[in-house]
Amino acid sequence: MASFSLVHGSWHGGWCWDLVRVELEARGHVVHAPDLPCEDVAAGVEEYAAAVPGADIVVGHSLGGFTIPLVEARTHVFLTAGVGGTGGPDVLAPGFGDGQMEDELGRSYYPDPAVAAAELQYPPECAELASRLRKQAPIVHDTVAVESPVYIVCARDAVIRPEWQRHLARDVLGVEPIELDAGHSPMLERPRELAELLDQAARRSFST
Repeated sequence: MASFSLVHGSWHGGWCWDLVRVELEARGHVVHAPDLPCEDVAAGVEEYAAAVPGADIVVGHSLGGFTIPLVEARTHVFLTAGVGGTGGPDVLAPGFGDGQMEDELGRSYYPDPAVAAAELQYPPECAELASRLRKQAPIVHDTVAVESPVYIVCARDAVIRPEWQRHLARDVLGVEPIELDAGHSPMLERPRELAELLDQAARRSFST
């Protein structure tokens, strides 16, 4: 049995991990899925990290990749995620973000949940969950060293280009990426397959 902290990306909450939580708990694991203070313009990655319990395996999806290096863990899993200190014009897929707007505080949001579900590649049966998305304040992120990282590439990602994900894994984190046949929201599209990969990461972590 291992403990997991599952860290959501932009606009989301811990609810986005519900399907994966069920799968991991069925395997005997303990799972935390906190809400990050993404609407708070005064919050930075330190405040985000403070909301995440330390665990054996800490998983960061998308923007959550900037938070997880600051959380104590045996293994940090980057799931189609950014890595602190990296960026550039080649990160995002062409057209992503066209459905977003910004409020007076600079927070991005989706005025139309249907557009959000399409852009974030929710499966049809989960499309209604996009109505739960929140506003996302900008955050500053720095490079932080990561020990024992794992990177899961989502091969059909239409948000963060898969080629960029592979670059982050190999050239920034120094690991060979694990490929998952999924879009940007694998916790909704492929929860069982994702849980199996995370279970395998836990087993490897305790065998070393």
